Amino acid sequence: MDFGRLVTAMVTPFDENLQVNWSQVEVLINYLIEVQKTDSIVICGTTGESPTLTEEEKFRLFKMAVKIAKGRCKIIAGTGSYATASSIHATQEAEKLGVDGVLVVAPYYNRPSQEGLYQHFKAVAEATKLPIMLYNVPHRTGISVAYETTVRLAQIPNIVASKEAHADLDHMTQIVTRVPKDFKVYSGDDSLTLPVLAIGGYGIVSVASHIIGVEMKQLITHFLQGENAKATQLHAELFPIFKGIFRMPSPAPIKHALQLRGIKVGGVRLPLIDVTEKEEQFLKSLMDTLKTSIQ
Repeated sequence: MDFGRLVTAMVTPFDENLQVNWSQVEVLINYLIEVQKTDSIVICGTTGESPTLTEEEKFRLFKMAVKIAKGRCKIIAGTGSYATASSIHATQEAEKLGVDGVLVVAPYYNRPSQEGLYQHFKAVAEATKLPIMLYNVPHRTGISVAYETTVRLAQIPNIVASKEAHADLDHMTQIVTRVPKDFKVYSGDDSLTLPVLAIGGYGIVSVASHIIGVEMKQLITHFLQGENAKATQLHAELFPIFKGIFRMPSPAPIKHALQLRGIKVGGVRLPLIDVTEKEEQFLKSLMDTLKTSIQ
């Protein structure tokens, strides 16, 4: 399974009452496919505020995303949690609903050993035929999946990729150089897209692609075609966006940026809060600067 080079971790649109805005889910998915040219979409990842979504909301989102996408891009369901049994249940439900793959995060808060991590991911993999992307995000989970553990997991046939959301390029290099050739390593940090490609990574699971997906695909294409100077220049132009949309807790900034683009995705559920007036001005200025820099 190839999820493509550009994967968007989609926000979940809410209405004024912070209920899922189902009509805007369709608008947003079509926008990401048709305008931002994403290859795959993660539904109910952390950017989708998965910790605040009910199981019923998640499963309906999976089903709806598959129906809307109609094969135009891959749909990846965020099904991981800190409980193995719950992760298996969500993964099996997602499979029934027709998704193309699942994103399974390292168990958070309970901080298992490396053997516990291996057994967790192995149990999920054995419970489904779907391709699995591991998700290693140490600053959110409190535990890092050691590269040795990822290399070991990569031997399991349907564990096909890993999203590495940290800045340890040595760690990622160890994975890239030791896994089977068809196992793909994705950056989980927009600003590290180019560096991760340079060490042999495959692509990016992105938040910024909500608003600069086309430009990010251009950056990747430049690199793959050996146009390193062009890739570096575009990286520099996009860098303020990469960093700016994470100056406040995500996904509030990217949701506001989408609002500025005319895509109504609403606010965020507690314990997250919406951007302040000062932060709104910063984001507007950032978006205006982007328009100027890439023209």
